[in-house]
Amino acid sequence: MLKINYDSKKSIRGAFGEELAELGGKCSQIVALDADLSGSTQTSVFAKKFPERFFDVGIAEQDLMTTALGLSLTGKIPFAATFAVFATGRAYDQIRNSICYQKANVKIIGAHGGITVGEDGASHQALEDISLMRGLPNMTVIVPGDYEQTRQAVRYAAEYEGPVYIRLSRMNVPDVYDKNYKFNINQAVVLKEGCDVSLFTNGDLLSEVLRASEILERAGILAEVVNVPVVKPLDVDSIINSVQKTHFAVTIENHSIIGGLGSAVCEVLSERAPHKVVRLGVCDTFGQSGTPEELLKFYELDAESIAKRVIVELKK
Repeated sequence: MLKINYDSKKSIRGAFGEELAELGGKCSQIVALDADLSGSTQTSVFAKKFPERFFDVGIAEQDLMTTALGLSLTGKIPFAATFAVFATGRAYDQIRNSICYQKANVKIIGAHGGITVGEDGASHQALEDISLMRGLPNMTVIVPGDYEQTRQAVRYAAEYEGPVYIRLSRMNVPDVYDKNYKFNINQAVVLKEGCDVSLFTNGDLLSEVLRASEILERAGILAEVVNVPVVKPLDVDSIINSVQKTHFAVTIENHSIIGGLGSAVCEVLSERAPHKVVRLGVCDTFGQSGTPEELLKFYELDAESIAKRVIVELKK
């Protein structure tokens, strides 16, 4: 049985910074770039160990991406980090036409994704970044949900040849996985089996969804919890297999319900296994300022709200 200590939390950003620095010690081709946010993105850990391989381009995200591209063309493995809203929004043209078009070996780290950025408010809360990145040919999109999954996703990105977008949360989260976990780019993870509803999620909402499943279980509802850390390429078979068992899918994401995980699941099911889908996320609006906990509750993405919505939908 899966046992989560919800009171003990770790930093997803910290996992990225530590793993990048560790990989840097093993591979001299790895370099890190940032847009004046190295303390927030945690590329500062790499910078302290390898100052000659760290480049701060300042508040210039287009330069960040094109510089990373140039380094990749010399054989380097660049990790370019900044807030997700700036990485994908301000530099979209450079990512599309310079990086993805030629399948350049650039790793883009979008930190502070979703409403859980908190008090920084709407201007800094990326709610459309996954949609932007998964629509690009040649781009791999990963949204890890805890410390260990993040470390392994970063390791995968360093070894993979081609563009990768990894979206990180600002919020600290409980450990779901231990070191026995093996990240698989082609495999979603069924964390909890059930027969009444399939709950698909990723990122910092993973632990909220697991808590929601416990609330549902006390109400007599057995929810299957499927962690989908890789939005592209999507594990189509795991999604279909789960929904064919439960006949009802609910997607939960810290992102707009348009274009993200919910849309990806709907696309799969509408084409291959039509079933009812309810998408939980931010409903075509901007975020706002508040603590992460306040915002999760306001947008009904906390465990209690998720469970309540599932119960309502099942009664329909």
